Order: sequence, then C-alpha cells, then structure tokens
Amino acid sequence: MLGIVVLDRRSAMNAPFPLNHVEIHVAHACNLKCESCSHYSDQGHKGVVSLEDAERWMAAWSGRLAPGTFSLVGGEPTIHPKLTEFLELARRHWPRSHLRLVTNGFFLAKHPKLPLAMQRDGNASIYLSLHHRDPAYVDAIRPSVKLLIDWNRRYGVPVYRYESVDRWRRMRHGTGASMQPYEDRQPRKSWLHCSAKNWWQLYDGRMWKCSPLAYLGLQHAKYGLSEKWSPYLGYQPLHPDCSDEELQAFFRREEESVCNMCAANPEKLLLTNPLRVKAS
Repeated sequence: MLGIVVLDRRSAMNAPFPLNHVEIHVAHACNLKCESCSHYSDQGHKGVVSLEDAERWMAAWSGRLAPGTFSLVGGEPTIHPKLTEFLELARRHWPRSHLRLVTNGFFLAKHPKLPLAMQRDGNASIYLSLHHRDPAYVDAIRPSVKLLIDWNRRYGVPVYRYESVDRWRRMRHGTGASMQPYEDRQPRKSWLHCSAKNWWQLYDGRMWKCSPLAYLGLQHAKYGLSEKWSPYLGYQPLHPDCSDEELQAFFRREEESVCNMCAANPEKLLLTNPLRVKAS
C-alpha cells in the first residue's frame, strides 16, 4: 500500500495512525502564476490561514494521526506574516514529525527569525521549489538561493532543491469559470499517474484525499464552475469524529470515482515564466 503504514485494528485503537505525509495550506495566495497548479494558486486566490484556524484544525487530528512528515505549503507559505509561529504551532501538535517548508523562496528574507526557529527545532527543513530556467527567473531567485546557503552554513538548516520545472503536467482544461475536468473515465489509471497521490491535505478541519479536491471549493466560490464539477464538489472529506475503521479505510483507499477529474494519460506542460510583478 503506497504512502501509509497499515496497523491492525487493535493497535489502531490505542495509538495515532502512522502515515507518511500530511500537508497544510499556510496561504492561498501566491506571487507566481504557474499554469495548472494543483493547488489552483495560479487562479488569483488570496489570503492566508490564521493561526487560530490552524490551531483548531491541528488539535482535532494531532491525537489521531502520526505523519512522518508534516508539510507547510501553499499558495506560497512565506506570504504568511507569522510563518515562524506557524512552524512552531505545527511542532506543538506533531512533536515527532519532520516539518517541511515548501517554498518558491522569493520572500524568505521577510522571515529573519525562521532559521533560528528551525535550528532550535532540529527536525525541520526547507524545500526550495524551482519553477523555471528562464534567465529572468534565475536572476530573480538568486538572492534567495544565497540566503538559503547562508542559513544552512550559519544555522544548519537543511535545504533541498526541488526541480518543479521538470514536473509540470496539465491538471485540467481551461482556467477560471471555463475550467473543465478531464473525462477519461479511467480512475485507476488516473490514480496511478497522479502526482498528488498521498498528498493528504488538512483543510477546514478535515482530511482531504488531495489538493485538487481540497481547494476546488475555493475555485468554485470565486468563479462559479460548470455542472461537470458537481461530482467532485460533492466529495466528502474525513471528519475528525470519524471512527477508527473509517480513518483506516480513508488512508488505505486508492482510486475513487473522484479521480476521474484528472488525466488518465498525463500531458506534459511547458510552463511559461511564472514571475509576477507583485505578490497576490
């Protein structure tokens, strides 16, 4: 079974359920515009998740789940003015998980306390997601790369390069109100090819199968999507008051009918330079 460790029923009743990875949106806004972003961050969404909401969401699950890695993602998480506090909040709820910050890097300099907090934590890392090889993009990101090299040297913060530029695939047809799902009707094949499988999302206090499902409601609220999206907007995430059997079944589940929204035969995407002048 990919991405989880299956417990027997008796042990599941007495210990948090172990799984590889859980993500939380720190911010919905992003300073880049990457076509077909799996989080819809190219669609002009704004705002951040408050510490109060995040506290409530995490508290509902921290006694039931034991993720090996807990990732802070977006949007662009460094847009959040209290990113360091967000990291510390995640640590309080998941004391043994590896904390991973996934960022495009452009606003890291706005968080001078972050490397100290990560140094104190001792089990946290930064993944710098590189989105393009255009010279203008490379020049723009160079100061952030130098900053991360300094953080690694001075504070021992583990830093990893993530070459997103080679991984872009089309997640949907069109944008905004004209956005449409795929209609390949091969959910098993879609799941097998899915780049978001095992990217379980903690959002609005519930656990979601993947980012395209978790944040589809934001897209619908902003643009008013067509009826073709109704089966996917009706997806039921896992509530924190679920039974142990329901929890185990949720994380064991592979393809579902909702996987039909994505391509069974992925299309590679040649991304244009995603730089924007200002953050959303």
